Amino acid sequence: MTATEKRIALKFGGVWRHAALCLSVALAVSCFPSASNAAAGFYAGVFAGAADARNRIVDVDGFSKWGEPGFAVGYDDPGFAGGVLVGKKLDGLPVRIEIDAGSADLSAATKGLDPAVGDETAASKLRWFAAARAGFEHAVGPAIIFATAGLAAAQIESSLTDLDRSLVDGVPTPWRMDPDDSFRDRSIKIGWVAGIGVETALANAWTLRLEGSYMNFGGSTHTLNHSANNRCGRGGERRACTYRVENGFGLLRLAIIRRFAL
Repeated sequence: MTATEKRIALKFGGVWRHAALCLSVALAVSCFPSASNAAAGFYAGVFAGAADARNRIVDVDGFSKWGEPGFAVGYDDPGFAGGVLVGKKLDGLPVRIEIDAGSADLSAATKGLDPAVGDETAASKLRWFAAARAGFEHAVGPAIIFATAGLAAAQIESSLTDLDRSLVDGVPTPWRMDPDDSFRDRSIKIGWVAGIGVETALANAWTLRLEGSYMNFGGSTHTLNHSANNRCGRGGERRACTYRVENGFGLLRLAIIRRFAL
């Protein structure tokens, strides 16, 4: 494993460990008896906050960085996200069920797959996301601590663009995209979400919430070099070559929520 791979593995592993630790602590707290959980019923609100798209591309066959199968590069993008949420707190139980949806404009890119030439650009874009989750809560004085987990979905576009040029009578031609060594995928990804937060009642039926969550959409596999005109793999085989793109999304949001007595 190269130094770059180790750095990326530690970075992504740290995110997963941090999310798991926060979720475990919150769930453990929710197991203790609660003096007074918030009133049961339906609620709805709006949220906005800081977002962070976490992406990684893996050169499975060592095509871009020939001779190093598994070479990986991470590329992140901080930004802003906002949306709406609706939910219900169950009567007699410290349990909540919630659905939320939002939009973001997170576009990250890297030329780290081939930094010497810089003719390959890996990019990912996240436009919208949604989640359905369930969780537990526990009252601590005037505040409610809660933890949730569930399913998440997002529209993500991932691509790798390779540029080529040649010499004509000793003069370089303009750069052009090589479709044989490029790919682009735009689809809805399904994954998981986990989060923890705290909320407190405001005047009347209003609630203020601060929450952090992380969504993971796993990885997708893509191929290029379909014409097999270049070599890949440790043996230098002439065949199609594989890349794996992994996508994640972190969100720290502030929400204003209205409770309804239905």
